[in-house]
Parts: sequence; C-alpha cells; structure tokens
Amino acid sequence: MKSTVSTQTVARSNERGGLRVKFDFRSYTLVIALIFIALIFGMLTEGEFLSSRNLSNLFMQMSVISILAIGMTLVIIAGHIDLSVGSLVGLTGGIVAILQVWYGWGTVSVIIVAVAIGAIAGLWQGWWVSYRGVPAFIVTLGGMLIFRGILIGISKGQTIAPLEESFEIIGNSYLPYVPGYVLAIISMVLLYVWTAWNRKKRQSIGLTVRTKMNDYGKVTIYSLCILVLVYMLNRYYGIPIPMLVVVLFAAIFVFITLKTPFGRYIYAIGGNIEAAALSGINIKRVILSVFVLMGALSGVAGIILTSRLNAAAVSSGEMYELDAIAACVIGGTSLMGGKGNIVGAIVGALIMASIDNGMSMMNIETFWQFIVKGLILIIAVWIDISSKSQQA
Repeated sequence: MKSTVSTQTVARSNERGGLRVKFDFRSYTLVIALIFIALIFGMLTEGEFLSSRNLSNLFMQMSVISILAIGMTLVIIAGHIDLSVGSLVGLTGGIVAILQVWYGWGTVSVIIVAVAIGAIAGLWQGWWVSYRGVPAFIVTLGGMLIFRGILIGISKGQTIAPLEESFEIIGNSYLPYVPGYVLAIISMVLLYVWTAWNRKKRQSIGLTVRTKMNDYGKVTIYSLCILVLVYMLNRYYGIPIPMLVVVLFAAIFVFITLKTPFGRYIYAIGGNIEAAALSGINIKRVILSVFVLMGALSGVAGIILTSRLNAAAVSSGEMYELDAIAACVIGGTSLMGGKGNIVGAIVGALIMASIDNGMSMMNIETFWQFIVKGLILIIAVWIDISSKSQQA
C-alpha cells in the first residue's frame, strides 16, 4: 500500500526517469503542435498571424481562459470537474460593473469583492462535493444555472457600461518597453537560479541529477524564447498586462503543485483516493480548498474579461467552462484524475486561442471553429486514453 501511495502522491518520486521522459515528450509535442499551427496560419495569412500586433491580441484573448485553465487543472487532477466557471466569470464581472457603474464603487473595492464572491461560490460548491458527497458534475451544473440566473436577475438583463478608466486599464494596458526587457532579464536569471537550486537539492538528498548540458541547455532555450517573445511584443505596445497576470498565477500554482504538500495531496487524491485516505490526507478539506481556489480564479477571470470589454452582459463567460476544460485536456491533464500540469494547460489554452484567432483572420465561418475545436478535444482525450492503455 505504501508504494501505491508514493506513486500516486508524487508522480515524480520513485520512477523519476521514466515519468520525466513521458512528461517532457508530451510537453514538447504540444510546443511542436503550437509551432506548426503558427506556421500554417502564418503562411495562410501572409505573415499577419505572426505579426507583433496579432501576437499581442492573441495573448490578450487567451488570458481569461488561461486563468480558468489553471484552476480547472487542479480540479481535474483531484478527480472532479467544474461546469460553473463560465457563469461565475459572468456573475463576478457583472457584480463589478453594477457596483462601479450604478453605485460608484472604486476599482480596488470591486476587485476585492469579485475575488471574494468567486471564492465564496467555490466554497459553497466545494462543501456540497466534499462534505455532502454530491457529484461535482451535478453540483457545478446546478451552479452554472444558478449563477447565470443571479446575473440575469441583478443586472435586469441589461448590458452595464462603461466602467472607470482605472478599471479598464487592467485588461487593456501594456508594460512599457524598458520594464518589459528588465522583467525578461529577471525571469531569465530566476530560471538559472531555480535550476541550480533544484540540482543542488537533488544532489543533497541523493537523487539522480541530469547533466549540466541537459538542464542549463533547456534553460538557455527558454531564455531565448522569452527574449524573442518580449522583442516581438515590444514592437507593438509592449507586454499585455493580462498576460503578466497569467504568468504570475501560473508561477504561483506551479510552485504550489510541485513544491508543497497541498499540491502533492491533490495528485494523490486524484490518483488513488483510497490510498490517499489511508495515508492520512484530509480529503474533504483538500477538495474544498481546490474549489475555493477555482472560484477565486473565476473572480480574477471575471475582472479581466469585464475590463477588456469595458462592459458586463448577461452572456459574458458563456461556454468558457468548455474552453477551460479543453485547454486542460489538450495540455495533458487526464480526466481520470491524478495527472496534469499547469504549464501544459496554458499551452493548451494558447493552442485553442491560436485556432480561433487564425480561423477568424482567414474569415472562416464560426461553425467551423466549433467543429475543429471539438475534434481536437476528442483526439486529445483519445490520446490520453490510448497512452493509459499502453502503460497498463
């Protein structure tokens, strides 16, 4: 039993070599697919898809789904699902607009309220799932209807706009050129420091350490990619602030999932809930916390969406839950639970956004976009199931 817990708790502990290769293979496959998509759309749009202006717009567009995908990854790894996030995005964004436009609340106040309401909604749903044993599918399906109904009721079916300029800049502003390059250099230094620290820690506890060429070579490639991306974005207006928000939350939750007991508990619960219970993990509290985090991130996504549009409507956030789930699955998160990662989910969100953006630039009708995204989702799940069958 102890070996089962170890395998499920840390998908990186006893079988580090094999699992590491499989993870990297999936990650590189996603990156290759993304590059292939970019090149195809670049050729079909005569280079416009790869222009600085379009890349900036692309990162703006993917920000909301990326933030939802971060939280959804945790939920799915834990063996659950959340169908309410789209409606919760609309509700929190609607509350922000109502408080600011109708009642004159300040920007800081409405941001705090939106995140708090999202967390409370997540707490309510998590309580039903973890402490009352109601399946997450049913609870969040009900939440999807409830939150959308509340939004329609409190907004009286109206589109609420415009918001204050201080709020609008959250989703529509850019980091200037010089600070952008400074941030890129800081990120590169942190990558090298993080790699060196990881190598030293692994050596100190007697674990296998890959060659310096392997570790620092990858960091060098990542650093070059960061510089190229910042250069391309600075050719337009700079780094979009919503993109920085995504990077910040991604860094926080990557650390949580990989370096904290809470993150390991999530993987353990999704991998083998009985083994997790026998190992002493408080399953109910962990599941509750996961839904609270998902709700809070939905509030953040609602803030960014409302700021970008400078308005809140009853249709805001519709179908976003499906895009978030699709991004997670494409990024390698298993719907069976116990497997997934934040970076993969964000790459999945970028792939989905790239397909939408590229097809829109080619003036392809909307129904084809739905068809293509649906096929990609089915293929991604099929690949996951096939890989599990081969491992078995």
